[in-house]
Amino acid sequence: MAMTVHVDVVSAEESLFSGLAEVVIAPGQMGELGIYPRHAPLLTRIRPGSVRLKLPDQEQEELIFVSGGMLEVQPNVVTILADTAIRGADLDEARALEAKKAAEEAIQNRAAGVDYAKAQAELLAAVEQLRAIEKLRQQLRH
Repeated sequence: MAMTVHVDVVSAEESLFSGLAEVVIAPGQMGELGIYPRHAPLLTRIRPGSVRLKLPDQEQEELIFVSGGMLEVQPNVVTILADTAIRGADLDEARALEAKKAAEEAIQNRAAGVDYAKAQAELLAAVEQLRAIEKLRQQLRH
């Protein structure tokens, strides 16, 4: 049996995952992190993107979109506290495309008193949701 680590993925609204994983891949602030069992302790911010979980005895990865938050790694537990989290299967492509378009328009209209940093963050989140949807499609093809 492969070595595993306990993983909890939670947002302000709900707990999205609690269970064992062989590998956790998360979008760290400085780049993608690969976390295996008995990883050194770590605390870092995460950016919008996909958390991928390789579950024991399961070929396809579990995918959860996070909009940002914190990641804590202990030798036997990985905790992801996400600002917002959505299961991969629950991602809505039409909504993500609409959010991307709205953020791009807000960035174009800087003179309209728009919060530029907020519009950029919303654009990044929408783009990352679309990437997560594409990853799911690729998994389903294989």
